[in-house]
Amino acid sequence: MQIRVGFEMAYRCPQPTPMILALSIHYSRASDLVRPDHLVTSPAVPVTAYRDLFGNWCSRLVAPAGAFTLSTDALVNDSGLADLVVPSAPQVPVEQLPESALVYLLGSRYCETELLSDIAWQRFGHGPTGWARVQAVCDYVHKHIQFGYQHARRTRTAWEAWNEGVGVCRDYAHLGIALCRSLNIPARYCTGYLGDYGTPQPWGTMDFAGWFEAYLGDRWYTFDPRNNTPRIGRVLIARGRDACDVALSSTFGPNTLERFKVWTDVVDTTVVAP
Repeated sequence: MQIRVGFEMAYRCPQPTPMILALSIHYSRASDLVRPDHLVTSPAVPVTAYRDLFGNWCSRLVAPAGAFTLSTDALVNDSGLADLVVPSAPQVPVEQLPESALVYLLGSRYCETELLSDIAWQRFGHGPTGWARVQAVCDYVHKHIQFGYQHARRTRTAWEAWNEGVGVCRDYAHLGIALCRSLNIPARYCTGYLGDYGTPQPWGTMDFAGWFEAYLGDRWYTFDPRNNTPRIGRVLIARGRDACDVALSSTFGPNTLERFKVWTDVVDTTVVAP
């Protein structure tokens, strides 16, 4: 199938303001782009791009004083398949993990493993390992946190989400990540587009989504404690240790976000072979 994805973000800056943006579709989906997600700025300004430490495509620019808009509109081929479910995927002993996965065992800005380790082992240490353990974590987080956009707070950590019991998708992901890492399972944060295709209507207001990936067996698998069910049509933007690594926009000066819109619409249901 084909999915139209994009966004429009309108800022007002009192002075020229440098920005770093992690808004480009992940390079792993490059071959799926029917219409590329070129970043459009209004007014037009020079934009440079680079790969960060995690391989994500990032953009740099200086927003002028006054009104400034960022937008993109892409068309993506998608297999139409839901997230993989592999109950047989085993947990890998720490000493056998690839070096590239080890950083995702450590605590990070929003995922305080040192505060959640005892809780993780008390709740999940005596149960199954591997896929079943990660799914048990997701089941717990899904029930523990009450979703609501009114609960959104960009500074909330996994520890705070556990204590407060409220949040948005990034809080579900952070708590799931922190618990998995505490159980010696590498976990990394993901951000991207995720529409409501394949779920019952009515559909809610669209936004960017946050989920996580856990390393089991010999690869990374998608887990989504917010929705806690396999979903269709994820379009990855970036991966990192937590949301701090993949902030959609980092601004270096005062500014106001005046308008924010995201779309993820299936425009062709013909299945594209993976």
